[in-house]
Amino acid sequence: MTILETERLILRQIFTDDAEFMLSLLNEPDWIKYIGDRGIQTVEAAKQYIQDGPMTMYEEYGIGLYLVELKESETPIGICGLIQRDFLKDVDLGFAISLKYWGCGYACEAANAILTYGTEVLGFRRIVGFTSLDNEKSANLLLKLGMNEEGKMKFVSMTEDVRLFAINYE
Repeated sequence: MTILETERLILRQIFTDDAEFMLSLLNEPDWIKYIGDRGIQTVEAAKQYIQDGPMTMYEEYGIGLYLVELKESETPIGICGLIQRDFLKDVDLGFAISLKYWGCGYACEAANAILTYGTEVLGFRRIVGFTSLDNEKSANLLLKLGMNEEGKMKFVSMTEDVRLFAINYE
């Protein structure tokens, strides 16, 4: 199910058929370094991750992480979406683009579309984003998207602090 289209991208729900791509993305060195090792080592485990994560969030909240595909070829290149975490009142913008596609502006294009969707279609008035303390590339993207850094906070599933960014819409 397509959620959004941009000039170059399609954002759609993630399904278990996307497990091979997700397995690859979840095991990229920067994912492991900045987001964390999810321990997903097989296609079957990736299918379970998709069912327990994105697919469950779609059912429970009507939002989640979406697969980002190149429009021309339908090649999956990453994920982007809004996440509802049980320990936060605000939705969280999440994104990850496969290293092979870095430097092309895809993360910014997808994240801008998600922010517009989140505010104009879903009515969110505040959206937050997080980065690990040393993830300057993601922090710079959040700033470029118009988010302001609000300081550090303890993220429930991590041992270290993370940087919190937010954008408020009137």
